Amino acid sequence: DDSGRRGVRVFARSGEGAWTRHATGSLGSAVPAPDAVEGVWPPAGAESVALDGMYERLAEHGYHYGPVFQGLTSAWRSGEAWYAEIALPADTDVSGYGIHPALLDAALHTLAAATGGAVEEVRLPFNFAGVGLYATGATALRVQLTPVDESGDTVTFHLTDP
Repeated sequence: DDSGRRGVRVFARSGEGAWTRHATGSLGSAVPAPDAVEGVWPPAGAESVALDGMYERLAEHGYHYGPVFQGLTSAWRSGEAWYAEIALPADTDVSGYGIHPALLDAALHTLAAATGGAVEEVRLPFNFAGVGLYATGATALRVQLTPVDESGDTVTFHLTDP
């Protein structure tokens, strides 16, 4: 709009059912760009986390992700911090998006990796703050997830393209 903000709405549906709006908000350019992430990737000493069967376990409990939304490809842990790589299938069109919804969703799947894909408590983010977008057209991202407190209910995500 005229103030540099962009409206955003998040919808989902099951199969051919009706679309349900789950969130609305706005994005703008008020957040200053962070410093570039430099160094070895994944960070030295980070331990690889097996993701084998994670999406299958989620599907067994009713959380079905189509092929475009199964973008979490690798994950690591170092202390309380989690690191991941995510990617869209090669033929996914990202034009028209600041960040493709499936790519953002896959970044959030790092939360599922943090629980080993356990589904007793699927954690879905519902409040975002301090979000900034500094480049468009990404088809792959690196994710850093850091808990803000001991509860693990609040986390910081940092996404960068390779």
